Amino acid sequence: MTSRTLGNDHDYLPAAGNDLFLPFYDLLSRALGSPAVHHTLLAQACIESGHAVLEIGCGTGNLTILAQRAVPGADVTGTDPDPRALARAERKAPALRFERAYAQDLPHPDGSVDRVLSALMLHHLDADTKAAVAAEAFRVLRPGGRLHIADIGGPMTPADGFAARLHLRSAHVRGNLGDTPLSVLRTAGFHTEQVLSHPHRALGRVTYYRATRPGNAER
Repeated sequence: MTSRTLGNDHDYLPAAGNDLFLPFYDLLSRALGSPAVHHTLLAQACIESGHAVLEIGCGTGNLTILAQRAVPGADVTGTDPDPRALARAERKAPALRFERAYAQDLPHPDGSVDRVLSALMLHHLDADTKAAVAAEAFRVLRPGGRLHIADIGGPMTPADGFAARLHLRSAHVRGNLGDTPLSVLRTAGFHTEQVLSHPHRALGRVTYYRATRPGNAER
């Protein structure tokens, strides 16, 4: 996708929507309630010591850092196409590994990851890119490995409040509504389920998904 319509000159959407706003990204993230979303997603992921964990679209690294602190014995990596956001992530956690990579083109071997995490990122992508991201997550996961997603959308309607009505104007968010995310994941080969969905004051509605790559039980 391109974000040139937002005043950028990138083929990705910067973490804060525009490079100029990046210094305020973490403050905005906290104001929107992202930390609670991250904690809920991590609880669902059930990461264990020894797991290889990959966050796609990590931005300034908040979920990646939280995952590593929660399970110090896991091997956690954050990926994002935005070098400025990654530089901030590295300053916050210099001991962690952050990689510049697009979620649809990950520099990891087939079947090398136990968990892939995505928080509040997929709704920024068009339909073709979402499908490519789902296929790439399937590729890098081991049989029995899982993709865990928290995102705006799911069964969101105008009844979910002002924020929902605002987000429903976005074509990309509309592509995240109803069962569409589950359908995209199933097409990629996953066994999928919607784990949780709730109205959110700032985001309209947040829905959580679990997608398991079929095969032998995870290690």
